[in-house]
Amino acid sequence: MDIVVVGAGISGLTTALTLLDERADARVTVLDAAGRVGGKITTEPFAGFDVDCAADAFLARVPDAVSLCDRLGLRAELVTPAQRSAYLYSRGALRRFPTGLVLGVPTDLDALTQSGVVSPAGVARAALDLTMGPDPRSDADESVGALVRRRLGDEVYEVLVGPLLSGVNAGNADWLSVAAGAPQFAAAVSNHGSLIAGARAQLAASAVTPAGGDPAPVFYGLPGGMARIVNGLVDAITDLGGHIHVDTRVTEVGIEPGRRYRVETTATDGPVTYPADAVVLATPLFVTAPLVAPFCRDVAVAMAEVDYASPVMITVAAPKASIAHPLDASGFLVASPEGLVLTACSWASSKWAHLDSADTAILRASAGRHHDPRADAMSDDELVRAVLDDLATTMGLDGPPTEVRVTRWPHALPQFRVGHLQRVQHWRTELATSTPGVVVTGAGFEGLGIPACIRQGRVAAKTLIDQQF
Repeated sequence: MDIVVVGAGISGLTTALTLLDERADARVTVLDAAGRVGGKITTEPFAGFDVDCAADAFLARVPDAVSLCDRLGLRAELVTPAQRSAYLYSRGALRRFPTGLVLGVPTDLDALTQSGVVSPAGVARAALDLTMGPDPRSDADESVGALVRRRLGDEVYEVLVGPLLSGVNAGNADWLSVAAGAPQFAAAVSNHGSLIAGARAQLAASAVTPAGGDPAPVFYGLPGGMARIVNGLVDAITDLGGHIHVDTRVTEVGIEPGRRYRVETTATDGPVTYPADAVVLATPLFVTAPLVAPFCRDVAVAMAEVDYASPVMITVAAPKASIAHPLDASGFLVASPEGLVLTACSWASSKWAHLDSADTAILRASAGRHHDPRADAMSDDELVRAVLDDLATTMGLDGPPTEVRVTRWPHALPQFRVGHLQRVQHWRTELATSTPGVVVTGAGFEGLGIPACIRQGRVAAKTLIDQQF
């Protein structure tokens, strides 16, 4: 069985490995237009360390990434952050996040009051959620902003929930689908009649402590960076006889007689055609859309309408002595009302013990959101100046950095509008009818983050296996 996987990001590579692990007769070829594998995962040398250019961790409580690390022999090397707390820059100051947040939803109102992150009036408004009763039961999706503003008020949304969830996809949580972006919110209200009460129950259920009493980890990282997972996937795929070709752009997926497919490409050595019994498209929606257009025009049009954000990572190395604020947390988020170009800053050398040094701090500053085009419009030099000014304002960075790296991610993060998951299910149904053996997967479908993309890659592989291809 010949299978072509288009896209060598984490979803495509996981699809390929799963097929090779579970089908002895699978001959798998992975194609990618870029000059490297990994998609949005890349790690590069910086200030004497290997520092990630995008995601530097994954959720520990979601099993997909952990199990993949088991498969790749990386499980024993996983590390947890050296710092578990974080700050929020709000009302002109860095304020430590209160304990007991679930995606920004407060579960301890006393801790919220003591933190000073939210005003007393904002805390009082949030407390009404506990007594207002359940929402009318409905299966209809809605936006995170609509749900949280209704239950907890504008201030808790704008200061806590909005920055956290907007930061995940560099978007605006006022538009983000609850079903796609925060399904636990809907479950909290449905099951407990209160967003706060439901979040308390979810927090208690997740706070499993292993023998010895240490808190269960929230995130895992890898010394050497997330690219080690990508490299492990590549090694495992090639060890099982799979093939990976970069600098190979897919231009068409066509149907041969007998429902066999052909994948047309352009590569450095000219056009190449790959015959295939099945094809997996693990590409961004705006790449997938023209490839499925000949089979499902309406689906292609809908895919192409999904917006994408273009975040930027500005990595900074600076003397620790030049930073006024103690680096005693994993970093901070910026509340949207502050109006800064900077949206967040990870204190990477404090967050990860393997990046720490005696004299130098490594900061990973983020900028760019879907509804804020300022970072995208600036040159690299302009953006660095703006971010350094914001770092001076927020954490007291004084003086020039010793090293700076700008990593732009154009059209990298899909924006999940209300009803997104229902649309995805329709797309899959239409494609399964018109082109059995063509499967779509990736971050644009059912969730962002490394575990979600790994899970979707495995599901894509199992879908083909269940179809008996």
